Amino acid sequence: MTGTASGKVVVSMTVNGDRVEELVEPRWLLADFLRENLGLTGTHVGCEHGVCGACTILMNGNSVRACLTFAVQAQGADIETVESLGTVNDLDDLQESFRKHHALQCGFCTPGMLMTAIDALRKRPLATDQEIRDALSGNICRCTGYQNIVKAVRTMVQKRDGDD
Repeated sequence: MTGTASGKVVVSMTVNGDRVEELVEPRWLLADFLRENLGLTGTHVGCEHGVCGACTILMNGNSVRACLTFAVQAQGADIETVESLGTVNDLDDLQESFRKHHALQCGFCTPGMLMTAIDALRKRPLATDQEIRDALSGNICRCTGYQNIVKAVRTMVQKRDGDD
């Protein structure tokens, strides 16, 4: 990370497998950087206080709130956003499970839910529905009541564990 006369700094990171290097102001939030500089609008900004989870991304394999993280803090990091999963015409397995189980309504929380679920699926046993609920508890959904989201993640746990 190097500074310029304008006070901006060059930040470089890998985002969804692609190396990026951009000039940013040090106060620029990672969520804004992803959305404005890189056009990755799947990272939603809801509460801007780290409470709702809509901006959840993975940084170096850990879920983080992009609305609480400065872009300069991601210097050298490996970032995964919801755009790293699949496309409308080629959903990845978790996205397909959300679709199959109707685990979304308005869709605003969905990118953050997906990224949080990926983190949990990679790191936790998720042996019970309560464990799934605990893993997703930092993400707020105002529409679904969470039951179908839990079903979607449960399906992925079964697939991961070879129980399907």
